[in-house]
Amino acid sequence: MEELIRRLSALNPSWLYISVAGIAFLENIFPPFPSDVIVVFAGSLIGLGAIDFWWTLLFTTIGSTLGFMLMYKVGDWFGLRILETGKLKFIPTDSVHKVEGWFRKYGYVIIVANRFLSGTRAVVSFFAGMSELKLPSTTALCFLSALVWNFLLLLAGQKLGQNWKVIFFYMETYSKAVSGIVLIIILLFVARFVYRKSNSENNHQKAS
Repeated sequence: MEELIRRLSALNPSWLYISVAGIAFLENIFPPFPSDVIVVFAGSLIGLGAIDFWWTLLFTTIGSTLGFMLMYKVGDWFGLRILETGKLKFIPTDSVHKVEGWFRKYGYVIIVANRFLSGTRAVVSFFAGMSELKLPSTTALCFLSALVWNFLLLLAGQKLGQNWKVIFFYMETYSKAVSGIVLIIILLFVARFVYRKSNSENNHQKAS
């Protein structure tokens, strides 16, 4: 990470805009990629006057949106084919169809919140595509979500300047809190699924 930041610091502004956009793009495909950290670092360069705030915001938001839409198309083209082949046996097909139904009902709200849900961005875009949410609406809402999130990160980096690393602690705490909430929701979903399946089997046995 330090080596990446060192190399970015040595780039001229034009290449820095492109590099930050590329990192924002990759983060949607490889979720562990620390694009948010890079965006905050870019904000610190804005504070030093090395790059422009609005150009950086535009490039990072375009990168985030393009990465999201790539995973959207992957979900649209291959999602159901992959899951219905049965090769991913640890994922029940009926559960996938339930999630698909939720996305068709609440998907646009989830997309708006997408950038604020650390670690779930690639999953959200994949299921959005698999659920065949409307492309224009999905693109616009994804762009809006990325715009607001990147604006906040850049602003934080700009205000902190040379002390931009201070935000790491808050980002880590936020990420853990969001991940914990998402994990609890998943566990509740699994518990509900197991409970209903168990009740269904018991009722079937009684009827027999």
